[in-house]
Amino acid sequence: MLCRNCNHSKPNRPRGLCWTCYYTPGVRDRFPSTSKFARRGVGDFNGKAKLPASPTQAMPGSAEKVAILEERARLKVSLWHPLDAPFDAAGRRLSIAS
Repeated sequence: MLCRNCNHSKPNRPRGLCWTCYYTPGVRDRFPSTSKFARRGVGDFNGKAKLPASPTQAMPGSAEKVAILEERARLKVSLWHPLDAPFDAAGRRLSIAS
């Protein structure tokens, strides 16, 4: 296996780069990490998150609801709003009327 940038030296630095390429300005940024521990995706957020701006009427498990949850995770707001549509919409009407 050779360096991913120069294809000349044996890689001995992260990202599959040789020493020279790894420390050359700008080269490291062009090659993503090959580590299984690298940060990918939205990221993990543990903390107190604010409520989303508005509830959703998308049914749990639907593709629309999954897309909304992805957007909420990206914005680092709470995934769940107290007024989101429940699995049983009739149950919501009964609990509100009580």
